Amino acid sequence: MERPSVRSYSIRGSRITEAQREAKNALQAIYGIAVETKKINLHEIFPTSEKIIMEIGFGMGEATAIIAKNHPNNGYIAVDVHPPGIGKLLARIIENDLKNLRVIEDDVHVVLPYMFEDESLDAIHLYFPDPWPKKKHNKRRIVNQGFLELIHPKLKKDGYIHIATDWVPYAESIKDVFAASVLFSGGVIDKPESRPVTRFEGQGIDKDHQVTDLMYFRK
Repeated sequence: MERPSVRSYSIRGSRITEAQREAKNALQAIYGIAVETKKINLHEIFPTSEKIIMEIGFGMGEATAIIAKNHPNNGYIAVDVHPPGIGKLLARIIENDLKNLRVIEDDVHVVLPYMFEDESLDAIHLYFPDPWPKKKHNKRRIVNQGFLELIHPKLKKDGYIHIATDWVPYAESIKDVFAASVLFSGGVIDKPESRPVTRFEGQGIDKDHQVTDLMYFRK
């Protein structure tokens, strides 16, 4: 599997005990999807789901679990690289008895090309990606032309990506990236009720951070 030369995330300390790691591995065997080079069969994983939605970079999984619980008719695949967040989301699956949520531990730039058929996703959620605010780090922002080319074929026709950020310069950058592309159409939207306000977002709002929601549809 080819991996990107520039990562859109930083490797943070694991902060996970051996007992937590063992519990994570046990739950992952049940609720995780193994990373492999062959395409996965989403209908086998979610046989009754009306829509299949991927969330990229779910943090500690608070919003992910709430959305999955509120929309049991949809199937959700959550992709992230950080063990503590993965462990926490797996625990949330148990706590909330979520039958419609599965977790993949790896970089989405690896996962999408190798594991997902074209036109297999109804939507993608990208909530509060790292804004990489320093100019010298802007190249690490996940939303760029390469990312649009990555997700476009995997979305169904008229499928969409919903992005939320509390960093205004990043919101402007995202708008510029999509405006320069012929693959998507859309723009800023009001926050939909389906996206819950998490504690992380609430802390930003308390600091007067302006949250921007954007939605772009595959052409």
